[in-house]
Amino acid sequence: MATNDQTPEKKYYDSEELQEFKEIILGKIEEAKKNLELLNAAVANEGNDVTDTSPTFKALEEGNNVLSKEENSKLAARQQKFIKDLEAALIRIENKTYGICKVTGKLIPKERLLVVPHTTMTVEAKEMLAKKKK
Repeated sequence: MATNDQTPEKKYYDSEELQEFKEIILGKIEEAKKNLELLNAAVANEGNDVTDTSPTFKALEEGNNVLSKEENSKLAARQQKFIKDLEAALIRIENKTYGICKVTGKLIPKERLLVVPHTTMTVEAKEMLAKKKK
C-alpha cells in the first residue's frame, strides 16, 4: 500500500496541542496578573512627600505624579484587556475552536499562536482587514 505524501490541510489542533497552548496561556495570565498588581499599586501610591520643599518643586512633583498615574492607569487597562483576551482564548481551547481564524476559518499557524496566543486571526486576515479600513 502506497502512502500519500500529500497530507490534507489540518482544520484544527488536537487535544495534545491544545493542552500545550493552554499551559502557555495560563503562564501568561499568571504573569499578566502580577504585572497588573504592580501597576495598580503604582497608581494607588501617593508618591513622595514634598511638604517641606519649595512650592514650585511641589507643583512640578505633583504634576509628574499625575502623569505617571495616568500612564500607569492606561497600562493597567491594557493589561486587563490582555488578561481578558487570554481568558477568552482558554474558552476557545475548551470549545475546541482555538487556533481557527475568525475571518477565514483557516488554522492559525502554530508559530503565530506561540508568539500571540490570544490571537483570533491569521496574519493574512489581519492584513486584509487593515486594507479594508484604509
